[in-house]
Amino acid sequence: MILIVASLRDDASMNIKQQLLTSYRFKKSNETFFNNPVYHKTSRTNKIKLVTINEELIHYQNLADNFDASLIIYLSRHSSKSGTPTLSVHAPGNLAKAKEGGITRKISIAPAKAMKKALLELMRQKAILGLDYQVTYESTHHGPSLDVPSMFVELGSSQAQWEDLRAAEAVAHASMAPICRSLKEFEGAVGIGGPHYNNKFTEIASEGSIGFGHIIPKYAIPQIDSEMIKKCIERTVEEVDKILLDWKGIRSTDKKHLAKILAKVEIQTQKV
Repeated sequence: MILIVASLRDDASMNIKQQLLTSYRFKKSNETFFNNPVYHKTSRTNKIKLVTINEELIHYQNLADNFDASLIIYLSRHSSKSGTPTLSVHAPGNLAKAKEGGITRKISIAPAKAMKKALLELMRQKAILGLDYQVTYESTHHGPSLDVPSMFVELGSSQAQWEDLRAAEAVAHASMAPICRSLKEFEGAVGIGGPHYNNKFTEIASEGSIGFGHIIPKYAIPQIDSEMIKKCIERTVEEVDKILLDWKGIRSTDKKHLAKILAKVEIQTQKV
């Protein structure tokens, strides 16, 4: 069963949820969660539930205890100081200390193929709907830290965008893409380096067969070790074939540290 999750405490999330209900044939069930209606539908061979919680998405750690889900897709707002209109995808979890929900040094399981499908659909919807938004992978960050494949599809970066119903529609379609759209060729990868919004990894995923699970940004490199890199590889649904390094996007002072810990990880690395 695939679980799609919205939050009453998130304006963008509720607008995306409404676009899902408008565009897809979800039916209200007799079931409730947090006293909110649970919706369901079947797509191909997948059973889907759409639930709404009363908590902030990043802080609710017990969702997987209530549902036997093979994939959890979070509908979420995205916030940034710049306010840049953004449609984004990322895996949740904490590479280091838990500052925004989740558990310290625990990353969720990244569904790399599902995330790539969502990313490509955001790009497609941007063109169809004529949206002036950037589409990007974000690095792995914030809670929850789950032992279930989990991903965030986000609309941001300020109130103006959270209320943009056309952009919410794009995110709604992207949240269904992992369920409804196929992907012919696929190679799993972990990305290291570059900024939080990694345009280089986004471009690589959009133009080729590679899809990213966990992405470690340059600001997190001093805080990681070989065990965390191994976790990023192991806690990806699909087999990870390589680590891609945004080499110019890594501080020169961190390159020696990174080279030392990568030497302890038996996997191909490639500078891009």
